[in-house]
Amino acid sequence: MRKTLWPALTTAAALGALALSGCGHKDSTAPAVGGTATTSAATPADDANTVKVGILHSLSGTMAISEVSVKDAEMMAIDEINKSGGVLGKQIVPVTEDGASDWPTFAEKTKKLLQQDKVAVIFGCWTSASRKAVLPVVESQHGLLFYPVQYEGLETSPDIYYTGAEPTEQIVPGVDYLLKQGKKKIFLLGSDYVFPRTANKIIKAQLAAEGGTLAGEEYTPLGATEYSTVISKIKAAHPDAVFNTLNGDSNVAFFKQLKEAGITAAQMPVLSVSVAEEEARGIGPANIAGHLCAWNYFQTTKTPQNTKFVAAYKAKYGADRVTDDPIEAGYFGVYLWKAAVEKAKSTDVDAVKAAADGISFNAPEGMVKIDGANHHTWKTARIGKFRPDGLIDEVSSSGKPIEPDPYLTKLAWAKGLAQGQPTAVAEMEK
Repeated sequence: MRKTLWPALTTAAALGALALSGCGHKDSTAPAVGGTATTSAATPADDANTVKVGILHSLSGTMAISEVSVKDAEMMAIDEINKSGGVLGKQIVPVTEDGASDWPTFAEKTKKLLQQDKVAVIFGCWTSASRKAVLPVVESQHGLLFYPVQYEGLETSPDIYYTGAEPTEQIVPGVDYLLKQGKKKIFLLGSDYVFPRTANKIIKAQLAAEGGTLAGEEYTPLGATEYSTVISKIKAAHPDAVFNTLNGDSNVAFFKQLKEAGITAAQMPVLSVSVAEEEARGIGPANIAGHLCAWNYFQTTKTPQNTKFVAAYKAKYGADRVTDDPIEAGYFGVYLWKAAVEKAKSTDVDAVKAAADGISFNAPEGMVKIDGANHHTWKTARIGKFRPDGLIDEVSSSGKPIEPDPYLTKLAWAKGLAQGQPTAVAEMEK
């Protein structure tokens, strides 16, 4: 019998909270970008020559600023694979759905993709709220999800592959970097949902164990645009740095208002874990220059694969477009699935999962590998500084891929955070 795993929240409580958090936030228009969605209405049934896959992202609402470009990268990977002969000799047909920055909608669209469209796999989601809404549907329908965004950890699922970073590959190295730079007094600012709140629990435990102090902690709703009160609280707390877990277009308002308040990166750097090159375009490079971020990939990452990737992305979607970490993770997730399918010689979910352990891919960020014990990806941690042109210069790196540890079991100070949580996918398939 297969067991469903949730992190710290129970299934019922989580879905109730997420449904509430998804209601009432400000809607916005999706950015005008390249890439035409293929909808299920125009999608042929699978046959000997095609295989359908789902693409599920927020193409409207507050998260569109981040998710539309990830969708574009996944579509580009599909196009490349199709031009090179497809997978198992079949052309990949994408079925694209809009989660609309609304977590119940993500769950509804997932059910449609699996039950009606009968896709072999779904590539999608951004926020942890959307992922947690999708998780029980994917598991109950025995589907497969490749999730491309860094997150708060403390989760594994037999039916999800996490191609973004877990905390030991992003959040923990980010805090380490600040502390090593003498930034001991940290203010925590995040959007009010599961990722920022869980991430900040991890950060507070790390600060307490490694000589840092908490200057303050504030949360605002997704889509919030008024930050004058929060900025006043930050100024009054006199932190050495701010650790930012705001998501979506709230970052545009925050960084613009921070600059208007006269706070510079030299005086008080903000280290973000959900702001990359794509978001910097909306924020305005001048408003974020000098501030920091923690990721696993930058457009400026120096690998031969990245040179080709950036050139191909710009050729397809426009010279003014940028790549970033979730874009790259969405892109290589499609290739990891392809490699697992070809190893399994089947698109059957169980066959693909059995084949996926240890699958590697020479991605734009460098070599990545699926860890069969927890379905996460070995990734190199990188810290960067935003440039005046909106791109990011790497200032620190782990130097090699980090073995994923989503429950932080190897960190003594995190023992209480991981307590009671299963640590292996195998435990969920008993």
